[in-house]
Amino acid sequence: MNNQELIARLEADRTIAVVRAPEIADAAELCRSLVAGGITGVELTYTTPNLLAHVARAAATAADHGAIIGVGTVLTADQAKAAIDAGAQFLVTPGIRPEVAKVAADAGIPFALGALTPTEVAMALDLGSAVVKIFPASAMGPAYLKDLQGPYPGIKLLPSGGISAANAKDFLAAGAVAVCCGTAVVPPAVVAAGTWDEITARAAAFTSILC
Repeated sequence: MNNQELIARLEADRTIAVVRAPEIADAAELCRSLVAGGITGVELTYTTPNLLAHVARAAATAADHGAIIGVGTVLTADQAKAAIDAGAQFLVTPGIRPEVAKVAADAGIPFALGALTPTEVAMALDLGSAVVKIFPASAMGPAYLKDLQGPYPGIKLLPSGGISAANAKDFLAAGAVAVCCGTAVVPPAVVAAGTWDEITARAAAFTSILC
């Protein structure tokens, strides 16, 4: 997957699911349930124990469920390498992590660096970030995205943190390429319990408001 392909997927779905859970009952079924609800981008995070096993499971079954698998909360070069080796198709960081950017770039996979200030946005762009994750987005509000597009016209912004059914469309209207959805779609307890029908229903409800 290259930058253009990731951006195209984000533009099509308008959202990506960020999974933070104490356990994932079955990563393949999780991906399948999200795709069934209209979300094909799945970000599994290093805050989940045994993450790499879940990434490998999701990646090995990708031809079946059709999701693209990313790994988030990547903080170090070693974590980046391990995630790619496990099958990650893109990487996401919570802040500016040059060493992660280098590993991803060397491997030829897209990455999204986290930023908040205009200076951090410039750093992310200089490092080759395919999209720039604005975190925490809810603390700044949708209007902040419009402000950033003044000095950075055409920038691909991916707001994350505090995105809900109540504000997602506002962030998209403000110019976001897509929004990250978390507990609104993938509550930790539901992911751990493997209640896949509920996740599909939540994903379908969330994507329906983005049109």
